[in-house]
Amino acid sequence: MMKMMKMVRYSVRAVMVGCFLWVALAGSLFAAPSADTPPPVPAFSVVSLDGKAVGSTTLTGTTYIVNFFASWCPPCRSEIPDMVALQNQYGRKGFTFIGVAVNETEPTIRAFIKKNQISYPVVMANEQIVNAFSRYVDGGIRAIPTSFVVNSSGRITQVITGARSKEVFEKIILDTVRKQKTNK
Repeated sequence: MMKMMKMVRYSVRAVMVGCFLWVALAGSLFAAPSADTPPPVPAFSVVSLDGKAVGSTTLTGTTYIVNFFASWCPPCRSEIPDMVALQNQYGRKGFTFIGVAVNETEPTIRAFIKKNQISYPVVMANEQIVNAFSRYVDGGIRAIPTSFVVNSSGRITQVITGARSKEVFEKIILDTVRKQKTNK
C-alpha cells in the first residue's frame, strides 16, 4: 500500500510539473507583445492637399507626428506656428508632421494652410484615417488636437490629447529620434 501511495504522489507531481511547464511555455509562445513594445501605426493611405501620397508605407523609415486638428479650434491654432517652425527645423533631418483636418471644407483648409504657411503635408480627414487612429484612444478621437507620435520603425510611441508647446514637441521629436538611433 505504501508503494502504491508513493507512486501516486510521484505521478501527481509529474503531472503537475508537466502542466506547469506547458502553461509557462504556452504563455510565452502566445503572450501579447509586452507593454514596452509600442503598437504599430495603422495602415493608412491618403492624398495630401498638395497632391502627394501620404501613408504608413510612404512614411516608412521616417519619424512623424500625425496631428488631428481644425482651423476653428483655438488650441489647434495656437500650436500650428510651433509645428511649422519645427517642421522647418527638422524636416530635412527625417521628421515630418502630418496634419489631418477634421470637420472642415477643403477651401477653408487651403486658405488656412496659406495663411499659416504650413510647410508639412495636410490631408482631409476621412472615415478610414479617423477609424484607423481612433482605436489607440479610449473612446476614439473625441478631442482635437490629438497627435500620434510615430517612430521610424512605424510604431506609435505616444498619443497626445490637447495642444503642446514648441518646447514639448521638440523634446518629443528629439527623444523619438534618439531612442530610434539607440535601438538600431
